[in-house]
Amino acid sequence: MAHLVWQKSTYSDGAGANCVEIAANYPVLHLRESDHPNHILTTTPTALRALILTLKNDTAHSPRV
Repeated sequence: MAHLVWQKSTYSDGAGANCVEIAANYPVLHLRESDHPNHILTTTPTALRALILTLKNDTAHSPRV
C-alpha cells in the first residue's frame, strides 16, 4: 500500500480518542478508527457516499431511544 496521508474527521473529539480517519489513494478511500489504526476499511467514494446517505436517511426516520 502506498504511503497514506490520514485526515481526522471534524466530528472527532479533541482528546484524540474516538477518531475516524480517512486517506485518499485514487481511486479508493481508506477509513480507520484511530484506536485500531491497523484495521483499515477500503472503499470507493461512490460506496461511501451511498452508506452515508443511507445512515442519514435511517437516522432521520428512526425513533430515538
